[in-house]
Amino acid sequence: MSLQNIPTREQIVEAHNRIKPYINRTPLLTNDSINTLCGATVWFKCENLQQIGAFKMRGAMNAALSLPAELLNRGLATHSSGNHAQALARAAKLLGVPAYIVMPRTAPEVKKNGVRKFGGEITECEPTLAAREETLARVMERTGATEIHPFNNYDVMAGQATAALEVYEELRPDYLIAPVGGGGLLSGSAVATSCFSAGTIVIGAEPEGSDDAYRSMQSGKIEPAQSQSIADGLLTTLGDKTFPVIKSRVSEIITVSDKEIIEALRLVWENLKVIAEPSCAVVLAAVLKRPEQFRGKTVAVILSGGNVDLVRILDLFKNL
Repeated sequence: MSLQNIPTREQIVEAHNRIKPYINRTPLLTNDSINTLCGATVWFKCENLQQIGAFKMRGAMNAALSLPAELLNRGLATHSSGNHAQALARAAKLLGVPAYIVMPRTAPEVKKNGVRKFGGEITECEPTLAAREETLARVMERTGATEIHPFNNYDVMAGQATAALEVYEELRPDYLIAPVGGGGLLSGSAVATSCFSAGTIVIGAEPEGSDDAYRSMQSGKIEPAQSQSIADGLLTTLGDKTFPVIKSRVSEIITVSDKEIIEALRLVWENLKVIAEPSCAVVLAAVLKRPEQFRGKTVAVILSGGNVDLVRILDLFKNL
């Protein structure tokens, strides 16, 4: 595992300029009630208001636009639980090429519908990493499409880094907190921070029921993921490209319970008046869990996505 090929400052700026025509510049929002509750000034980078409803549009678009024409024209392929799937399907539609998406059969229907809306061809598989990778290999053999991995890809990392770049164009927070699943957003945020706001401390937030990033930081090697959390977008193992960046440039990983995630989700919905999914509520839950650490500080958190199954979310709220 190496840091040799991680995106440079220039590559992040180039990625930002490359994808600007295809993405939203999402707002930074703050809320007095949440600030009072946290004892800190919390700024929410609202990637839930991004195209396709998640930050994944940044990385997928940058990676697709970075491909040579002969590879791009064969089509794009990936495996994803939902947000990267939708992002790659939209990128393919914009570029006029086919998209072949492998999705776990348990992925939320709202995310499957999003892929179909952009013309992506879905192949379902069992909800394990091995099944996803095996199914994708068969799809690529059949179609000749090029894989764009959801996170373990340096062009994807550079694209995700542009969310933090936009944060730093507007403020210099004491902390930046991003959720971590496969690590594309967190590693990209960490690289962007070292380039554009070196004084900011980067922290990852993760569900207790899938705490592989936390365990990997402790052991110094990639630990296997678990799948015991409502945060369905974060149930993925780190990659050999993302982990070295996280290990070297992220201060710590804070883990939060599903109960804490649901409570944070409720606060976002009620106070910010925006739709967020459980996977992105981990960042606010992390701030609430460590009041002493963040008291009096300026904290930027990335709300990573807003693609929710409303029936499932309402059931979660009923159980509060």
